[in-house]
Amino acid sequence: MAVPKKRTSISKKNIRKNFWKKKGYWTALKAFSLGQSILTGKSKSFIDKKVQLKKKVGFGLNKKVQLKKKVQLNKKVGLE
Repeated sequence: MAVPKKRTSISKKNIRKNFWKKKGYWTALKAFSLGQSILTGKSKSFIDKKVQLKKKVGFGLNKKVQLKKKVQLNKKVGLE
């Protein structure tokens, strides 16, 4: 099994640790700014379902509209 011959100096440890901390800092900063942009609605890369709610457009009509049309049609034909 490989074993290091000499001890790593404290300054080298601190340098490596600081690189690791810096990565975490920038990742947290990006996540925070992304969260801010989503909350304010200025995000261009993510679509928030709450902000982008649109009525569903389909081929069928609402139940109320269908019922009204049936009643009108029945009146014209003379069934009611």
